[in-house]
Amino acid sequence: MIEYRPLRIALLGAGSVGSQVARLLTENKSELAARVGAELELTGIAVRDTKVSRPGVPAELLTTDAESLILGADIVIEVMGGIEPARSYIIQALNSGADVITANKALIATHGTELFDLAEQVGAQLYFEAAVAGAIPIIRPLRESLAGDKVNRIMGIVNGTTNYILDSMNTTGATFEAALAAATELGYAEADPTADIEAYDAAQKAAILASLAFHTEVPLEKVYREGITKITQAQMEAARRDGLVIKLLAIAEKIEAEGNEPEGISVRVYPTLIPQDHPLASVRGAFNAVFVEAEAAGSLMFYGAGAGGVQTASAVLGDLVSAAKRHVAGGPGLADSVHANLPTLSIDRVVTQYQITIEVTDQPGVLATIANVFSAGGVSIETVEQMARVVGGKRTGTATLEVGTHRATDAALSAVVEALRATDAVEEITSVIRVEGV
Repeated sequence: MIEYRPLRIALLGAGSVGSQVARLLTENKSELAARVGAELELTGIAVRDTKVSRPGVPAELLTTDAESLILGADIVIEVMGGIEPARSYIIQALNSGADVITANKALIATHGTELFDLAEQVGAQLYFEAAVAGAIPIIRPLRESLAGDKVNRIMGIVNGTTNYILDSMNTTGATFEAALAAATELGYAEADPTADIEAYDAAQKAAILASLAFHTEVPLEKVYREGITKITQAQMEAARRDGLVIKLLAIAEKIEAEGNEPEGISVRVYPTLIPQDHPLASVRGAFNAVFVEAEAAGSLMFYGAGAGGVQTASAVLGDLVSAAKRHVAGGPGLADSVHANLPTLSIDRVVTQYQITIEVTDQPGVLATIANVFSAGGVSIETVEQMARVVGGKRTGTATLEVGTHRATDAALSAVVEALRATDAVEEITSVIRVEGV
């Protein structure tokens, strides 16, 4: 029997996610009430223009007066996106004593510490499961389930658009441009896909995951970022030949102190080669997956739909049930832990491997020259494959070298690449890509 008063829910935004949240709240009202112990009453939906047609969204709930809606709510759901006015609305909601649920990754990545501090001060709670990886439950496991463990590394595919593009290039032989066009037609990519293909979206998610995993603030500008626009079919073919797959990975890991260099964390996003037998290599289409390595729990993988209105709405509703149960049971909110204060280190400190494809002059002694450049830079060569370039049955006078390195610091590897570019025997460096998961 439900005895607690109805909880007033304010919804900010009625786009692809907001409309699904409204639908699920309406259709599942009785079941949600039974789970929570109180009715969840959707009191209004704030939008910019109430005259726009929104199929399935109750027109009588639409309003442009977001502030009044917020002040009358117990729980505020923000699915507007962008920084402003979302940030101001969330601050207003927290100051009024309401709990807040948001799917806004950009806002959490850039202003998360400010908002968490405010929530703690006023005794409210800020939930954000839907901000990373859509329907995949990854925030709560890091925030709560693994809070007593020590996370060493996170490596994941956190952007469905780029995974669809790279998967399409790998499996169909499509060019980057053709795969992007297909992603746009299917609705995976926006009209302006820059945030996805240049990895801004993935960098925001990486910052959020790293801050939770390592209990420290991660400035978004300290996240190293490379997009996928330079990935070619030649790289895809070379990867397949070597038993590898190219994925855009978000990686966060702790790096121990060494010499005069302090301990800290590395947070980075870039396209990388991974072995075909790695769990992340089999993530197809627009799906996401996050691979977590913890000291006691071992290796954990979270997999599922990383985007989509109804999938993201599922994560929002999960947070809503948690927030509503807290209201019914009482008690303070869960504060986020940022006690570690670890610095976010430069990409130079990362230890990884490279695969470098080089066009060289096809003459005696070139291989030795190239090997000397690597040796002088303190980078050990693991594999070398040399292929003479032949056009029309005749040698062109150039050859292709595919060089795989052993593990070294990114600083050393980058220095070797620059030294190769300055070497007379090198015609062109056609590909430089990191290798992870080996």
